[in-house]
Amino acid sequence: MADAGAAPTPGQAGSVESLYPFLYADASDLGAVLEEVRRSTVAKAEEIIELRRRVLDRDGERLLACAADMADRFAAGGRLFAFGNGGSSSDAQQLVTLFLNPGPGLRPLPAYGLTNDAAVLTALANDIGVEVVFSRPIAAFGGKNDIAVGLSTSGNSANLLRAFDEASRRGMLTVGIAGYDGGKMAEIDSLDYLFVAPSDSVHRIQEAQTTMYHALWELTLGQLQKEVATLCAWASPVS
Repeated sequence: MADAGAAPTPGQAGSVESLYPFLYADASDLGAVLEEVRRSTVAKAEEIIELRRRVLDRDGERLLACAADMADRFAAGGRLFAFGNGGSSSDAQQLVTLFLNPGPGLRPLPAYGLTNDAAVLTALANDIGVEVVFSRPIAAFGGKNDIAVGLSTSGNSANLLRAFDEASRRGMLTVGIAGYDGGKMAEIDSLDYLFVAPSDSVHRIQEAQTTMYHALWELTLGQLQKEVATLCAWASPVS
């Protein structure tokens, strides 16, 4: 029986050679290696383009509706709380950054990344358990005008499911972003919106999820700008 901690041997599933065979096939044939790299890159680009197209066809209208609901929450003084584990934590932090620093001439909006506070995160994980690291901050700070956005590649993260349940109990708008078939996130009743990147590739899922939350951000800002323009037009005196 192989040592569970041992590195994969060349050719074994999970080894660098199995992931990038063209780098090891014939080191002396540079032209063939470069052609295989080109082919692999083009194939991956085509995969993510097709996946994004599928998401748009299936969820385009729902993305618009979700952004409108998010804009309504922000307009009412609400805040966004984003969270996820591992790479999804980085995506959650990026989403928060987009709202906090949208660029010149655009209105910053209140947003918080629940993995940003290492002291709170590690205290909860150590004293209670990792399953409450998101639900406890939401219970402490979340309100009825707020938004909870959770990202997961698998859709099965127990601490996200618990956070959505807590957010829903508090009347927050709940938005889930998952991969594969949605996992357990597709089975719960506490999500107002669930957007799924239907792929078996973690890489393509995360790339598609990046597109999803950037779209939600842009659409939300656009909706708020429309509301401001409408209010200004209504308030302007008629000449």
